[in-house]
Amino acid sequence: MSQKPLKVLVAGLGNMGMSHALAYAANPGFEIVGLVNRSKPVLPPALAGHDILPSFENALAELKPDLCSINTYSDSHAQLAITAMEAGCHVFVEKPLATTVADAERVVACARANGRKLVVGYILRHHPSWVKLISLARDLGGPYVFRMNLNQQSSGKTWETHKALMQTTPPIVDCGVHYVDVMCQITDAKPVSVRGMGLRLSNEIAPDMYNYGHLQVTFEDGSVGWYEAGWGPMISETAFFVKDVMSPNGSVSIVMDPNAKSDDIDTHTKTSTIRLHKAETGPDGRFVEPDQLLQMDGEPGHQELCDREQAYVLKAIREDIDLDRHMSDAVQSLRICLAADESARTGRMVDL
Repeated sequence: MSQKPLKVLVAGLGNMGMSHALAYAANPGFEIVGLVNRSKPVLPPALAGHDILPSFENALAELKPDLCSINTYSDSHAQLAITAMEAGCHVFVEKPLATTVADAERVVACARANGRKLVVGYILRHHPSWVKLISLARDLGGPYVFRMNLNQQSSGKTWETHKALMQTTPPIVDCGVHYVDVMCQITDAKPVSVRGMGLRLSNEIAPDMYNYGHLQVTFEDGSVGWYEAGWGPMISETAFFVKDVMSPNGSVSIVMDPNAKSDDIDTHTKTSTIRLHKAETGPDGRFVEPDQLLQMDGEPGHQELCDREQAYVLKAIREDIDLDRHMSDAVQSLRICLAADESARTGRMVDL
């Protein structure tokens, strides 16, 4: 392809949308041709001068972008992505890909039918420390036990954002797709069954929504995992960030900074230290190797991760990277999390 900048239309200027817009502005491989948002937030200096347009469809037709970046609320992801790809655009879409498996599959089918690149916002796939964690876990060999959570004691503006997200999506789906995706990358086995439970801990959300949830998933190779997510001012700061993988041969874990706060967005991706434990013992019954503490110095922060993610989008388009596995993985992690939501609401296990 020509190396001229790709014209980008950015839809949605919330936390992630604004960060992605800044990533496009900083990368000479992109040219922002339009920003779409229902309200008109104050733009940072790097985005100054861009008009905020009210209609995605009108902007798409008039500006004819090469790439649409969709960072709106989850219930609009599928339709906006399909509309963009049918208009000839490549698409970056924030996770989750859709709010139903059927809609997610429609988006993927549209990308394949139209020969468009579809990248889903699994930001941990672009984090060197998480790539290392997955590699170390795979080296241990399965079957695995996955223990993961991300709870957020949110208040003020962050709690308002969480309440807006929960108009369509519970935390175990919105956040869960990231960490279920990590489980699936490590085991490569098919998921077999899912259990979920949830509890509404606030009168500020709809009666049929819950802001605390927990899922359990079993895999074909015998691996098992759980993920826990809660949002709100009542959520405990105790053990809010657990990322731990065990196998017959040992374990690999993230050791979180004890001073970290659950409402700090950079905390959600920084690994601080990875602890690698080998289970092998000698004739005396003692461990052959001491645990290794791998210091993850110079880690990328939230904005740098967004920069890396959009650099990958550019590479995928220019170098025609095969994204078939990427798209299939996005559907699978969503299927598991939506099955957990179904289980939480019905009280019954879901077979996949």
